[in-house]
Amino acid sequence: MSKEIKGGLNIAMKVPSHQYEAVIAFYRDVVGLPPFDEKMPAKGFIFGPNRLWIDEAPNYSQAEIWLELFTNDHEKALDHLATNGAVRCDAVEELGEGFRGGWIMNPANIVHMVREPDAW
Repeated sequence: MSKEIKGGLNIAMKVPSHQYEAVIAFYRDVVGLPPFDEKMPAKGFIFGPNRLWIDEAPNYSQAEIWLELFTNDHEKALDHLATNGAVRCDAVEELGEGFRGGWIMNPANIVHMVREPDAW
Protein backbone atom coordinates (compact mmCIF):
# COMPACT_ATOMS: atom_id res chain seq x y z
CA MET A 1 0.00 0.00 0.00
CA SER A 2 2.84 2.46 0.72
CA LYS A 3 3.65 2.73 -3.00
CA GLU A 4 0.11 3.94 -3.61
CA ILE A 5 0.34 6.89 -1.19
CA LYS A 6 2.92 9.64 -1.56
CA GLY A 7 3.53 13.11 -0.21
CA GLY A 8 1.70 15.96 -1.89
CA LEU A 9 2.76 19.47 -2.81
CA ASN A 10 0.58 21.51 -0.49
CA ILE A 11 1.10 22.49 3.14
CA ALA A 12 -1.70 24.45 4.80
CA MET A 13 -1.07 26.60 7.84
CA LYS A 14 -4.27 27.51 9.68
CA VAL A 15 -3.48 30.67 11.66
CA PRO A 16 -5.64 32.47 14.27
CA SER A 17 -6.80 35.95 13.27
CA HIS A 18 -4.71 37.65 15.94
CA GLN A 19 -1.52 36.20 14.39
CA TYR A 20 -2.47 36.10 10.71
CA GLU A 21 -0.99 39.39 9.42
CA ALA A 22 2.25 38.87 11.36
CA VAL A 23 2.65 35.38 9.89
CA ILE A 24 2.02 36.69 6.36
CA ALA A 25 4.57 39.47 6.93
CA PHE A 26 7.08 36.96 8.29
CA TYR A 27 7.07 34.76 5.18
CA ARG A 28 6.79 37.75 2.81
CA ASP A 29 9.12 40.32 4.39
CA VAL A 30 11.48 38.43 6.69
CA VAL A 31 11.94 35.10 4.90
CA GLY A 32 11.30 36.61 1.45
CA LEU A 33 9.38 33.71 -0.10
CA PRO A 34 7.71 34.41 -3.47
CA PRO A 35 3.96 34.94 -2.90
CA PHE A 36 0.97 33.68 -4.88
CA ASP A 37 -2.75 34.27 -4.41
CA GLU A 38 -4.53 31.98 -6.82
CA LYS A 39 -7.05 30.72 -4.25
CA MET A 40 -8.14 33.81 -2.37
CA PRO A 41 -8.72 34.51 0.44
CA ALA A 42 -5.85 32.15 1.34
CA LYS A 43 -2.43 33.64 0.80
CA GLY A 44 0.39 31.43 -0.31
CA PHE A 45 4.13 31.26 -0.74
CA ILE A 46 6.40 29.12 -2.87
CA PHE A 47 8.12 26.91 -0.30
CA GLY A 48 10.85 25.17 -2.28
CA PRO A 49 9.11 22.44 -4.28
CA ASN A 50 5.99 22.89 -2.14
CA ARG A 51 3.25 25.48 -1.73
CA LEU A 52 2.62 26.93 1.71
CA TRP A 53 -1.00 28.08 2.01
CA ILE A 54 -1.77 30.38 4.94
CA ASP A 55 -5.45 30.43 5.88
CA GLU A 56 -6.94 32.77 8.46
CA ALA A 57 -8.73 30.67 11.08
CA PRO A 58 -10.79 33.03 13.26
CA ASN A 59 -11.96 30.30 15.65
CA TYR A 60 -8.50 28.86 16.34
CA SER A 61 -6.43 29.64 19.44
CA GLN A 62 -3.18 28.41 17.92
CA ALA A 63 -1.80 27.61 14.48
CA GLU A 64 -2.06 24.17 12.88
CA ILE A 65 -0.21 22.58 9.98
CA TRP A 66 -2.19 20.45 7.52
CA LEU A 67 -0.45 18.16 5.02
CA GLU A 68 -1.40 16.54 1.72
CA LEU A 69 -1.04 12.96 0.50
CA PHE A 70 -1.58 11.80 -3.10
CA THR A 71 -3.01 8.44 -4.11
CA ASN A 72 -4.44 6.90 -7.27
CA ASP A 73 -7.43 5.46 -5.37
CA HIS A 74 -8.58 7.71 -2.54
CA GLU A 75 -11.25 5.32 -1.24
CA LYS A 76 -8.80 2.42 -0.96
CA ALA A 77 -6.15 4.66 0.62
CA LEU A 78 -8.57 6.21 3.13
CA ASP A 79 -9.84 2.74 4.10
CA HIS A 80 -6.26 1.50 4.50
CA LEU A 81 -5.30 4.49 6.66
CA ALA A 82 -8.42 4.20 8.84
CA THR A 83 -7.90 0.46 9.29
CA ASN A 84 -4.38 1.23 10.50
CA GLY A 85 -5.28 3.83 13.10
CA ALA A 86 -5.76 7.10 11.21
CA VAL A 87 -8.88 8.98 12.30
CA ARG A 88 -11.26 10.10 9.54
CA CYS A 89 -12.13 13.75 10.05
CA ASP A 90 -14.03 14.82 6.94
CA ALA A 91 -15.94 17.47 8.90
CA VAL A 92 -12.83 19.67 9.32
CA GLU A 93 -13.35 21.33 5.92
CA GLU A 94 -15.82 20.82 3.07
CA LEU A 95 -14.16 19.53 -0.09
CA GLY A 96 -17.16 19.80 -2.37
CA GLU A 97 -19.35 17.28 -4.10
CA GLY A 98 -17.46 14.94 -6.39
CA PHE A 99 -14.06 15.66 -4.85
CA ARG A 100 -11.99 12.49 -4.90
CA GLY A 101 -10.42 12.62 -1.47
CA GLY A 102 -10.99 13.09 2.22
CA TRP A 103 -9.43 14.08 5.52
CA ILE A 104 -7.59 12.01 8.14
CA MET A 105 -5.59 12.77 11.28
CA ASN A 106 -2.36 11.04 12.20
CA PRO A 107 -1.78 9.85 15.80
CA ALA A 108 -0.53 13.35 16.74
CA ASN A 109 -3.74 14.94 15.37
CA ILE A 110 -2.07 16.48 12.31
CA VAL A 111 -4.68 16.81 9.56
CA HIS A 112 -3.90 15.28 6.16
CA MET A 113 -5.86 15.66 2.94
CA VAL A 114 -5.76 12.36 1.05
CA ARG A 115 -6.64 12.93 -2.59
CA GLU A 116 -6.17 11.86 -6.14
CA PRO A 117 -3.70 14.23 -7.85
CA ASP A 118 -6.22 15.54 -10.38
CA ALA A 119 -8.96 16.11 -7.79
CA TRP A 120 -8.64 19.93 -7.93
